[in-house]
Amino acid sequence: MMKETTAKEIELLLIEGNALNIIDVREVEEVAAGKIPGAINIPLGLVEFRMHELDKTQEYIIVCRSGARSGRATEFLTGQGFNAINMTGGMLAWEGEVE
Repeated sequence: MMKETTAKEIELLLIEGNALNIIDVREVEEVAAGKIPGAINIPLGLVEFRMHELDKTQEYIIVCRSGARSGRATEFLTGQGFNAINMTGGMLAWEGEVE
């Protein structure tokens, strides 16, 4: 069972000052148009090759445009032993600040 959260829940956690590990799996040019502040960009196709950069003791929020690619990345990372959570609705649902 894939863990999920909403854009609103993540926005509230950030407003409260929580330090979150957010990975945006969109393509570089999509992220250039705006991302959640502090999010790290690892395009979906590179997740497998860059997962060595991640820490299995940490929790990761996975984000994309609509929630589909992040769902795939979340399932993959969970299968590799990571604590990954899909942000449903993706950036289309994001109402918070972008950078």
